[in-house]
Amino acid sequence: MLRTENKSKQALFSEIASAVTDYMADDQPREFVHGKTRIPLNVPTYGAPEVIEALDSLLSTWVTMGKKVARFEEMFAEYVGQDYGVMVNSGSSANLLALSCLGLQPGDEVITPALTWATTVFPIAQVGAVPVLVDVDRETYNISPEAIERAITPRTKAVMLVHLLGNPCDMARITNIAHDHKLYLIEDCCEAHGAEYHGRQVGINGQFATFSFFFSHHISTIEGGMVLVSNGRVPGGQAIDILRSLRAHGWVREMSNREAIAAENPNIDPRFLFATVGYNFRPTEIAGAFGIHQLPRLEGLVEIRREAAKYITDSLACYQDWIQLPYEAPGTRHSYFAYPVLVKEAAPFTKKALQAFLESKGVETRQIESGNMALQPAMKRIKYIAGDLSNAQYIHDNGFFFGLHQGVGQVEREAIVDYFKEFLCEF
Repeated sequence: MLRTENKSKQALFSEIASAVTDYMADDQPREFVHGKTRIPLNVPTYGAPEVIEALDSLLSTWVTMGKKVARFEEMFAEYVGQDYGVMVNSGSSANLLALSCLGLQPGDEVITPALTWATTVFPIAQVGAVPVLVDVDRETYNISPEAIERAITPRTKAVMLVHLLGNPCDMARITNIAHDHKLYLIEDCCEAHGAEYHGRQVGINGQFATFSFFFSHHISTIEGGMVLVSNGRVPGGQAIDILRSLRAHGWVREMSNREAIAAENPNIDPRFLFATVGYNFRPTEIAGAFGIHQLPRLEGLVEIRREAAKYITDSLACYQDWIQLPYEAPGTRHSYFAYPVLVKEAAPFTKKALQAFLESKGVETRQIESGNMALQPAMKRIKYIAGDLSNAQYIHDNGFFFGLHQGVGQVEREAIVDYFKEFLCEF
């Protein structure tokens, strides 16, 4: 127990912070047992600074969205190169919030890849629009520009692309398509923190960009997400005003024109004046506390992932007749949310066999996202359109990924390569 006699709160907090730092000190490297030690999909990215900052918020009793959230929003928007950031409680909410700004009408169509996470697709239906699932490129797993063009109809209003697993989409072609057809463009960057396209961060090409800070992502606020936006207009007003209003019940408190709206409605308390049909997607101040310390770690964490990916890819390159390894297009920076593997038609083994062998060695694996979304039973509950999805289906049937994070050090990288070689040398 800490002694409290005659100590100021500041002195007590200093003792608490010191104790947290000591408690979380990672001075004992774990013993790695080849073939037995588990290599999980993710390990925590945070340490003592995040915990201490969160404790500061808890002890202050200001735990709802406040100054720390605002600071993280500014920091993250500046990092990516956008004008504004609006933090929310998840990446899924970020997608729904961005789509809700577009003024979509029932029957309007939004083109999106069939191979993605479920909450890229579901929010399209939740705002009353029709998801149009299109195929992906088999090499990058990303939405195919040719498939986008084939899917455009007079009802198409937006494209919602996904930089899948941290691999940047072909932004030059996609932005040209969106511009030529006067379509909104939303970049789902939920798995692509730190990814770059020709020297620029992903998330700056469309009207909106969304990010997730879930526990398993490059950086984490435990739960959390962000919408990034430029200072443009959307139906109803300035995009940033609409986003901030929609995030918090629809009230006017954070809108730049709140005084004008209040003057038009003098019989309503301006503290409880609602201008949009909003949600409650507000993050906690604890999430903001994590974010302001997580962001400075991001570049280093991305480099660890890239180094691990390069080692594994170089080591397994001789097996590419049987397995497809990740592809990084010239001029891009892949940020490797995970390491994907695709078993080719010529392979004398199945995905399930390879995946089961890796799991038996302690390597945690997953299918590629939600797989082909057209197969998900939830899709029977919504109206959607789907064209030829042969590549998405092939990846669904033959692809999987494993974790690639700061916990995958040199010992783990070598072990993963050894496990692959042990399996592949049987054929």
